[in-house]
Amino acid sequence: MTSIGMKRLFGAAVIALSIAAGGASYAQQAQTSPNTQPQAQTPAAAPPQAAPAPVAAAPATSISAETKAARAKLDGFKADLDQKEAAIQGRTMSDADLQNIRVQIEPIIGEIRAVIDEQTPKLEASKQRLSQLGPKPDKGQPEESADVARDRAEREAAVAELDETQRLGRALLVQAEQLNTQIGDLRRAGFTRALFEQSDGIVSPNLWMNVVQAVPRELRALGIVLGDALEQLQRNTSLGVLLVLGLAIGAAIALYAGRRSIAPRLVKRDPAITDPARRSRLLAALGVLILGAGPAIAGSWIVWVAFDSADVVPPRLEQVVKALLSGLAFIAFVRALIDAILAPDHTPWRLIPVRDVSATRIMSFSVTLATVMVAGKVIEAFNTAIAAALPVTVITRAIFALAAALIFAELLRRFATRETQDEACLGPYVAQDVDIGGPLRSLGWFLVALIVGSVLGGYVALASFLVDQAVWISIVIALLVLGVALADEFIGGSLRGQTKLATALQANTGLRRRSLEQIGVLGSGVARLALIIVGILLVLAPWGIESADVTGSLRAVFFGFNVGDVTISLSSILIAALLFAAGFAITRVIQRWLNNTFLPATELDAGLRNSISTAAGYVGIIIAGVMAFTYLGLSLERVTIVAGALSVGIGFGLQSIVNNFISGLILLWERPIRVGDLVVVGDGEGYVRRINVRSTEIQAFDRSMIIVPNSNLISGIVRNRVRNDRVGRVLVSVPVPRASDPDQVAEIMRKAALAHREVMSEPPPRVLFKKVTENTIDFDLICFVDDIDAAGRVSSDIYFEIFRGLRKAGIGVPMPAPALEPEEEPQDKALKAEEKEDETLTLLKDKTPA
Repeated sequence: MTSIGMKRLFGAAVIALSIAAGGASYAQQAQTSPNTQPQAQTPAAAPPQAAPAPVAAAPATSISAETKAARAKLDGFKADLDQKEAAIQGRTMSDADLQNIRVQIEPIIGEIRAVIDEQTPKLEASKQRLSQLGPKPDKGQPEESADVARDRAEREAAVAELDETQRLGRALLVQAEQLNTQIGDLRRAGFTRALFEQSDGIVSPNLWMNVVQAVPRELRALGIVLGDALEQLQRNTSLGVLLVLGLAIGAAIALYAGRRSIAPRLVKRDPAITDPARRSRLLAALGVLILGAGPAIAGSWIVWVAFDSADVVPPRLEQVVKALLSGLAFIAFVRALIDAILAPDHTPWRLIPVRDVSATRIMSFSVTLATVMVAGKVIEAFNTAIAAALPVTVITRAIFALAAALIFAELLRRFATRETQDEACLGPYVAQDVDIGGPLRSLGWFLVALIVGSVLGGYVALASFLVDQAVWISIVIALLVLGVALADEFIGGSLRGQTKLATALQANTGLRRRSLEQIGVLGSGVARLALIIVGILLVLAPWGIESADVTGSLRAVFFGFNVGDVTISLSSILIAALLFAAGFAITRVIQRWLNNTFLPATELDAGLRNSISTAAGYVGIIIAGVMAFTYLGLSLERVTIVAGALSVGIGFGLQSIVNNFISGLILLWERPIRVGDLVVVGDGEGYVRRINVRSTEIQAFDRSMIIVPNSNLISGIVRNRVRNDRVGRVLVSVPVPRASDPDQVAEIMRKAALAHREVMSEPPPRVLFKKVTENTIDFDLICFVDDIDAAGRVSSDIYFEIFRGLRKAGIGVPMPAPALEPEEEPQDKALKAEEKEDETLTLLKDKTPA
């Protein structure tokens, strides 16, 4: 048994002995006074002070036993963490050993958190029980009784013991997290050190001389390894073993060879379909990927299981066989992935719009590059099996890294040459499909130069890592493109439009189609975010950044981190928001029940009913807010302090700002006006375009913007034309000559309204006989339209139709009577006569010769 197991067994024994001791003590006290009843004692009974002693002692004893058990568990964790910390600091450990220690620390962190969470409510309960006794009497005041003093001492001891356990647990949690972080730093430092380790470059004569000198030794090692392999093969080979191996290899060959004919038969990419649906293309791509890579992976696995079970390969050559089999599966996977996305032989089924020649070229070069990489990995595994000298390993990795760089450079050169030829032959105005653009080619050439420079400079490990990372990142991006497309189509697309799933959900859940589309968009967005996060983690994994580092940071944010004395927890905020939302929903249900069921059955007037419903809504919202604040740990005292501090600022000149702010909250909460409503505020009328915290923007009919403070909308009179619905009223006033037939005029107006397709039939149009004047009789036509925005246009159409009907019936429209000039007063007449006489005299003087 390991030391950890012995410590946990010892801790369990301590827990059992503590619980047994507590139970025995309690049983002994119960046997001492089995018939004691403190509530109803006779005067001849024992003194009343002795009776409650067992009852008061029992909780303290049980709490002490549980606390000791938790302390024993924490002591075991501390010893384990100290041992691991000493091992890390004492010597240089390999990456595998560091990772093993880190895997052992993760469950310890979880158990420490569990102990802390288990002790927290007990500590709070003990503090509350202690607070019920009140403060100790001050000096000079009467002392408390012996029972109260003893009870206070026991409760204080329990609080101190629980608090000490909590502090010890938090200290251990910090130690474990720091140790976890230290291991991560050590692993990244080792990774960086190995990555940038320099050796002789590939053009160095010293490197090649060392390789030549190591060749005889490597040949002897090769002979020894092959001899051991033949000896083990002869020793463990039998007819049954050969039969099993033959069957495994035959099955693998059948799977490898048959996958090229299986996929086209099961996944049909019909060339006659020139524009297949997006879902069909995605399903075909997924099928090609699974059927193209799955059989190859299964074949390699079958052969590996057969060789491993038969034990015909020496242990040192097992890694060579494993590298060869996994490499063959990798080549098949790369080919299937490119065929799924680019579809070189099926242009209409291509997921990414590239040219046919580009798709074919990418396929051939990618398979070639994967083959070169697999060959390099197999030779590296063989060098490890024969314990090859360092110069041989360096020259092998350098040659294959340089070969991969040259293959990639040739691919980039082919794309550049093809684009130049296209521009020369077709001209710059011919539309081309999306292809590898300039930025990607520039990045590719930079990567090629970096790999070649690393090989020449002696940084062979860096060059091999760059090649592996380039291929790995390309595969991750290709899978991410396919995964995002599948998520968008099968999550968002399934709830969009008239699909079967959307129709079934709409019929069974009662959700609107708009809501289903929003749920689909949200679901596809969450899936896309999850896929991107997984892709980033996969890309960062070879760099020494693991998912544990990221998930640890996310867990700290979600479950809480301390800033001073304040604990910020995203989970607490989310749960508090859910509590508030649940309370708000319950409040709305109660309000709806009051408005629709209970209050209509009473004899209360409408105003009192509205007051009761509104008051119930406010009370429910306040209760929901108190629940949310309580869960967050914000007591009313802290809220009062914040409110008091805000009141000082409000008193010093922020009244108008706070008034508009609160009014804006009321507008957003009660929604007396909403964005898009047609409102009349004072002399302005227009559509509400935006409700801000301080003001509301209303767009008038002349396209100007009216900025109205929110307090004016709350305290002033606002006319909302579409508050209840968007039904609009159309008023058409028509005067006709007094001699006209009123019934005929009314019928013409009614028919004009009913003939319009946008006029509502219910309520029906009405014609009102408005008044009779000296020359005319006036009529008003009142009708309604579904949308108030159409009221002006409908009114104009009805006017045109009415006047056509009146003209057809021979009914004219009265001309306005000429305005009569008012009779002049005598004084005005005399004044005008004098002015005219003066003008005549002046004219005669001007004509008289000098």
